[in-house]
Amino acid sequence: MFTRNGKSAPPQLKRLVPLLVSAPAAILLLLAVAGLSGIGHRWVDLLAQFVAPAFIIATSLIVPGLLLRRFRVAAVYAVAALSLLIAAWPQWRGSDTLPRPGAPLVRLYSANLWAGNTEVDAIARSIAAADADIIILIELGDAPAARLDTVLAGYPHRVVTPRLDRSGGAARSVIAARYPLTAIADVADGLQDVAAVVRTPLGPVNVVGVHLTRPWPFQYQWGQISQVQALAGVRAGLTGPVIVAGDFNSVSTARIGRQVQAEAGLVPAPGWPGTWPSAVPAAVGLTIDQVYRSPDLAFTRRSLGRRTGSDHRPVITEFTLAAY
Repeated sequence: MFTRNGKSAPPQLKRLVPLLVSAPAAILLLLAVAGLSGIGHRWVDLLAQFVAPAFIIATSLIVPGLLLRRFRVAAVYAVAALSLLIAAWPQWRGSDTLPRPGAPLVRLYSANLWAGNTEVDAIARSIAAADADIIILIELGDAPAARLDTVLAGYPHRVVTPRLDRSGGAARSVIAARYPLTAIADVADGLQDVAAVVRTPLGPVNVVGVHLTRPWPFQYQWGQISQVQALAGVRAGLTGPVIVAGDFNSVSTARIGRQVQAEAGLVPAPGWPGTWPSAVPAAVGLTIDQVYRSPDLAFTRRSLGRRTGSDHRPVITEFTLAAY
C-alpha cells in the first residue's frame, strides 16, 4: 500500500484496513448465529430479527471483495450470506400445505396504519386497490376514523374497537368485510385485539387482528410473551378455521414467531419482502407484520399493498381450504 508521494503506508494502517473490511463480516456472522441458534434470550432474539436484511447486505458485499481481489474477505462474506440465507429461508418460504382443488379463494388485507397517520386518501386508495374480501386495520387513528365510510367504502360489515388513548396517539382496531360477520367478545387480558367470525364462501372463518408490544428493551421484558399466551388462549376457544393478522413486532422465525406457532398452533404466511420500516426498500425490511392461519387453511399468495402513509407496509394474502 502506497501513499500519494510513493512512500509505503505505516504498518498500523496496513493492519487497520483488513480490520475495517472484516468487521462488518463479523457482525453479519453474529446475526446468522443468532438466527440459527434458536435461543430465546432477549438479546439474541433482537439480533435474530435482522437475518433477512443482513443476507441482502452480505450478498451485496461479496462482489466488491472480488473486484478488490480480497478473496478471503469475499469468502467470509459468502459464508455469512449462506448462513443468513439458511436462517432467513424458513420465514420466506412458508409452508408446503396444498390448497383444496376447486375451493374458493378469500383475499385479506391487513395493515398497521400508524395512529398519527392523517393521509386518509392514501389509506382509502390502498384498500381499494387491494380489492380484498376482509380488512384488518391496526392503529386506526382519529383522522381515518372520522372518515371511516370513505376508508372502508364497499365494506358494510364492521367491528371497531373503542378508542384507546396511548402515548403514541389514540388508536382503534377494525375488522371489515364484504360478508356478514359477528363480533367475538374480547376475552384476551392484556392483548390489543379485535375478533369476528366472518361468513365467507369457505364457510365461517374466525378472523383475529392483533398488535403486540415492541420487544424488550423498548417495552417491558415479558410483554410479547404474555400477549402470545393470551392469543393462544383466544385461539383455544375458537372452533373452525382461524386467520390471525397484525403487527407482531417479530419475524416468524424469532422467539415470538416460534411461540405463536408452538402455543397457538398457527402457521405463518411467507414473509418476503419486508413490511417495516416503509422508508427503506422492502427487500431489506423486517417482516414484523404477519399473517398466520390454522392448519385447515392454505395460503396461495402473499404480496404487499400500496403505501398508506404509515411506517408499515400493508400485507395482502389469499387463502383457501387446505387439501384433505
